[in-house]
Amino acid sequence: MGNLVYIATSIDGYIADRNRGLEWLETVPNPQQSDLGFQDLMNRVDALVMGRNTFETVLGFGIEWPYIRPVFVCSKSLKSIPEVLKERVSLIQGSPESIVEELNRKGYRNLYIDGGLTIQAFLRADLIDEMIISTIPVLLGGGIPLFGTLPEIKTFDLISSEVLLGQIVSSRYGRVRVDSL
Repeated sequence: MGNLVYIATSIDGYIADRNRGLEWLETVPNPQQSDLGFQDLMNRVDALVMGRNTFETVLGFGIEWPYIRPVFVCSKSLKSIPEVLKERVSLIQGSPESIVEELNRKGYRNLYIDGGLTIQAFLRADLIDEMIISTIPVLLGGGIPLFGTLPEIKTFDLISSEVLLGQIVSSRYGRVRVDSL
């Protein structure tokens, strides 16, 4: 499996609104409180790599820490992790290539990559093997984009697509490597 992205976007490709808000993620009713495949994802990965902004956003939710796998936070500015999370969360620095190499050496082979800037950096480094993108039927008109500029085209195959809660389109894409064409 390798490195994967699991994220929701607006129709216009934003992962947060202009104020970094995520309230729009709850515009689709979820009466059965479905996890929308999150537990299946957690069963597939060995660890998470996320950016500082995503880490701080999750901390701000005021909920129990949602990740059952080790989390590595990419940050040059963050100096410490809250004491209650020190056994589950670590700081990591370096290029996407060096981060993957270090975590692979530690036995973490299937990484969930999260956070806009982190995902963009891993895409530029061609280190994303799979993406699961759930599109919420809302237009934000601006905010934090999922994708940034890339040095070259990255080709993905559509593996599957399904409708969740009658409105969310969840599509799974696998990276097509030049050597596999």
